Amino acid sequence: MIMLIAGIITIVFHRLKQPVVLGYIIAGVILGPYTPPFQLIQDEYTTKILAELGVVFLMFSLGLEFSLKKLIRVGVTAVVAALMEISVMIGIGYAIGQFFGWNMMDSIFLGAMLAISSTTIIVKALDELGLKKEKFAQLIFGILIVEDILAIGMIALLSGIAMHGSVDAGDVFSTVGKLSLFMIVSLVLGILMVPRLIAYAAKFQSNEMLLVTVLGLCFGFSLLVLKLNYSIALGAFMIGAIMAEARELRLIERLIEPIRDMFSAIFFVTIGLLFDPGVFITYALPITVITLAVVIGKVLTCSLGAFAAGEDGRTSMKVGMGLAQIGEFSFIIATLGLTLKVTSEFLFPIVVAVSAITTLLTPYLIKLADPLAAGAAKTLPKRLTYPFGRYTAWLAGVQLQGDRAVLAKIIFRILLQILVNCALIAAVFIAGVYLVGIIEGLMSGWIADENIQRTIIWSGALLISLPFMIATYFKIKALSMLLAELGITQEFAGRHTGKARRIVSDIIPIASIIGILFMIVSLSQRILPPAEWFNYVLLGAAMIALTSWKPLARLHSRLQIALFKTFDEPPDELI
Repeated sequence: MIMLIAGIITIVFHRLKQPVVLGYIIAGVILGPYTPPFQLIQDEYTTKILAELGVVFLMFSLGLEFSLKKLIRVGVTAVVAALMEISVMIGIGYAIGQFFGWNMMDSIFLGAMLAISSTTIIVKALDELGLKKEKFAQLIFGILIVEDILAIGMIALLSGIAMHGSVDAGDVFSTVGKLSLFMIVSLVLGILMVPRLIAYAAKFQSNEMLLVTVLGLCFGFSLLVLKLNYSIALGAFMIGAIMAEARELRLIERLIEPIRDMFSAIFFVTIGLLFDPGVFITYALPITVITLAVVIGKVLTCSLGAFAAGEDGRTSMKVGMGLAQIGEFSFIIATLGLTLKVTSEFLFPIVVAVSAITTLLTPYLIKLADPLAAGAAKTLPKRLTYPFGRYTAWLAGVQLQGDRAVLAKIIFRILLQILVNCALIAAVFIAGVYLVGIIEGLMSGWIADENIQRTIIWSGALLISLPFMIATYFKIKALSMLLAELGITQEFAGRHTGKARRIVSDIIPIASIIGILFMIVSLSQRILPPAEWFNYVLLGAAMIALTSWKPLARLHSRLQIALFKTFDEPPDELI
């Protein structure tokens, strides 16, 4: 019944040139319990399972469209606009919830639902209008990429807030820190291993084998993420983003597309199943207020964000008009609230109604962007347009050029490598803490003393992390030498310039390694060796590092080369 009604509605909406996603929701309304005379769906439990599969495939497909290379290319504009939009819209949503007297969790979840625009709806609208190649469309796609990343973090954060029942600054920083660490480590290790595994499966030239391998990785990683108490949507998105770096990406997308379309359709239909059309009457005022807030708030915040990052007024306006709706992430967040039983039941249908209205408005808003921008340019007095023009020119003038731009890229690259190495070091010791019970159980047969067991576990973690620590030391050394060269000038230090530069370039790496050791100790307190053995373990590690630093550095270099090689390989084109 789901696929039959969805198929009919899809054809009708395609003929009417309306977004198919909206058609799926209406199909769900037709099938749902609130539409007489029959309730066509009886087995709600199975339907919910199918809808969860829809979430997995939807997020997996969004991950396949995401690429770290694309994120690097979109630049500052996407980051500034996305951050401005999300922060303001969360505040607006929370304020609206409080205005109507809703409880705190309803207000928080409403803010999160209003913060993220719909990738599916925007892509379909721009494709139907033939505007996907335009500059503003590319900026919109960049903003959507940043939004997707922040939305995944938001889902994990909301889960933590829902469990504790309140917003605690310490919990927020802890959740964000753990999530960031998990994402960095998963991306690095995943990009090193998964594309090679897919390439091996693709060698057999069997679409069935490749599809089953891809699905196995998708659901296996999602299960791992679920076991770590994160959202299954996070796992599906991340494994999709990892597979986006595989050379076989185009083939994977072709194989997964029909499965994604089917289960995504079921997901959107189940959204309609939960929607009561009577909500348009019962909650007419909140729906109207929230719809106006979404359209006006997103147009203003995204336009201002794009303009603040250096885009011209016309392009900024088109970016804002294209992002003025909510969609699939809002439904996922709404479903999360209902599943965790922390939001009121009325909130879900309100958000569905707002999404339906803004979805209908999206193509018309995109078409209105040009005439609206032209009208604003003619209407606004010169005393207002002149500062805007000067700001754009000033921003273009202060951008780094030539040697400074190259130097900034070098510093950024070194800092990024240091961050990744530190994340991997931290992950090794956190993994040791998580696995300590299993490892102790395996060793208990031949080593009964718990102190010896902990010493062996901690020493093993330290040995595994040594290549990354050595690489981090040399990266920090290079960075400190560069900064000393730039910061300590001849005019400042005179004849002591060389000595001052050497002192700075020596002190910073040593202090950084000491800081990393403090980080390791704080993260691994459960498996720390006894105090009398701790120094001997450090001394042994230092001896290994001094005598074997070259092979350890070569090992790290091979891993780094393999990582960059994956990024540099272009995807295979389908024949």
